[in-house]
Amino acid sequence: MKSTPPKSTVSSARAAAFDILMSVEREDAFASELLHARRFAQLSPADHGLLTELVMGVLRWRSRLDGAIGSVSSQPIEKLDAEVLNALRLGAYQLGWLERVPDRAAIHESVELVKTARKRSASGFANAVLRKLAADRGWRERKQEDSASVDSLAEQFAHPAWLVERWSVQFGSEHARKICEYDQQPPVTAIRLRDPEAEPELRDAGIQLAPGALLSNARRVLSGDITHTGVFRAQRIAIQDEASQLVAALLGSGDRLLDCCAAPGSKTSAFADRNPRATVVAADVHPHRARLLRRLLGAAHVHVIAADARSLPVGIGFDRVLVDVPCSGTGTLARNPEIKWRLRPDDLADLHARQVEILSAALTHVTAGGRLLYSTCSLELEENENVVEEVLAGSSAFQLLDCSRELGRLADSGELVVRNLESLTSGRFLRTIPGVHSCDGFFAAIIERPEPPY
Repeated sequence: MKSTPPKSTVSSARAAAFDILMSVEREDAFASELLHARRFAQLSPADHGLLTELVMGVLRWRSRLDGAIGSVSSQPIEKLDAEVLNALRLGAYQLGWLERVPDRAAIHESVELVKTARKRSASGFANAVLRKLAADRGWRERKQEDSASVDSLAEQFAHPAWLVERWSVQFGSEHARKICEYDQQPPVTAIRLRDPEAEPELRDAGIQLAPGALLSNARRVLSGDITHTGVFRAQRIAIQDEASQLVAALLGSGDRLLDCCAAPGSKTSAFADRNPRATVVAADVHPHRARLLRRLLGAAHVHVIAADARSLPVGIGFDRVLVDVPCSGTGTLARNPEIKWRLRPDDLADLHARQVEILSAALTHVTAGGRLLYSTCSLELEENENVVEEVLAGSSAFQLLDCSRELGRLADSGELVVRNLESLTSGRFLRTIPGVHSCDGFFAAIIERPEPPY
């Protein structure tokens, strides 16, 4: 006969945070998606706010937390069970970053998490580790060395050193620091106004807005939860990072659009809104994501199919093709901090090979005089410039356009509000850099199939 486990005294927010961290680690899930899962919808706004703070805080600062735990642990942290280590991380984060949480609450509930995870034999060990961290104020208050060296930046801002080194080489140490700093802060929520009349209604609902940093049709949410507003439920606004909005705007206007890798659909929706008379075909390789796209992109002129971008059954004849390829996501670490702990240098070569295949296949769908926009939310050369250059080197039927021309067009029309357009380009490519710009890191290239000479 099984014994009934004792009733947990762990708060709902901390229990949910523990469950999400375990899912992130064991299932390669994304915290940003789990935080909005239906099973956590019943949490009060205060509890959900604490849940988000705990999950994202632990993921952002994981290496710093592990360093502190390891410094007082009697066992190497790599030998600890995942349940014990994640409970310790939650406790250490509260001790080190959340001043309003009493030490005794952080310690007690983390130890209770160990017990409820059926690791009761480790509860005394967890209690001892957290009490040592609580007694040593130094690890929390000690400032990191202010240095531009790769190791110093990596330690101070809790990033893998190999990523920081890449960014230092590509962008310089100052920009590498800005990227790391940006990644460690909750990013501002940006919205796209699908209906201009929605803005005053949002303000009436208590949502404080600021103008977009890049685009005139964007707004930044300074306070308030827009997901609880009627405007959001009616889909009169869309949550979309400004860099993502800018990429969609670079597509311009067309009669037939193909989005080869459409999920989650934000760029597809933006183009469809700008071109209500166009025929839009949106594809995604995963059937369940295609079904979700059909619900989200309910416009009559948008047609969703489930198909691999490398072999789409759509033929030639699209004057606008969007190829927002699956990528490492290193430009979105402020939103998805778990990526930096999963990604390995060897992954970039695998991603590059897949991206070359997708872009090569997508070019076959561009009609004469049409354009293709290749984009990623990655900062890495292998996924960006190198992909475009490799694919175009094997074809004389296409030419790379200068993104600065299209940015100038958007600025002249009043859509783009950035004064220094040169900051958005790297050669002929679009490049946004987290911390340098108030948005995610995106890359884009515009490729054209010229009209044949007559």
